[in-house]
Amino acid sequence: MEAKPCDLMTAAPPYGHVLCSEKWTDSALVRALRGGGLKILFEKELHVADFLLPNKSSILYVSECDIIAGSSYKRKLVRYRNASNSFQELVLVERTGLSEQYFSALQRFVVLELGLPLLPVGGQAEASQLISQMIQADGRENIFRKSSCRLLDPLVLTLVQQIPGVGRVKALTLLQNFSSIQQLCSAAPEELEPMVGQTLAQQIHSFFH
Repeated sequence: MEAKPCDLMTAAPPYGHVLCSEKWTDSALVRALRGGGLKILFEKELHVADFLLPNKSSILYVSECDIIAGSSYKRKLVRYRNASNSFQELVLVERTGLSEQYFSALQRFVVLELGLPLLPVGGQAEASQLISQMIQADGRENIFRKSSCRLLDPLVLTLVQQIPGVGRVKALTLLQNFSSIQQLCSAAPEELEPMVGQTLAQQIHSFFH
């Protein structure tokens, strides 16, 4: 019996595998994931998501072409946010020379209006490295699995460590003091300073704003 779309959004692929929308079959991103030793499973029906990972994370990928073509990608982002599933959502956005002028508005829409975590990537090669890191982190960090706090999982830990100057220890400190990614994004430098110091507090604030 074939899995229905609703079934696919409740069961994660096994460790070392990535479930991909069929539209990514011939992409550089998938070739890079395979080159890193991951096994790729293709599926027609992933609802709105582009990738599902073993740690029950789903990824929606907004490309440079999506951004430049107009605002239609926003409808897809809203459907992605409203999708009913048990996966933690992440939006990867291509931040390039061509899409840079649109990035701030897109970041505000995704993070502040939709409340979704966003991570900029330079292209598909960088995205494949990030996906591989998240899967590897999930394999190592059993302490974060099935945590009662959504923030303390490998995906969000990886996201926060993308902020310049924030390593693993500081990322954990921040995630223990803020209840959501949105709250961390909205924190004033004065709120961050007691945890990471004045200079890094300003860097974190600048990263999000």
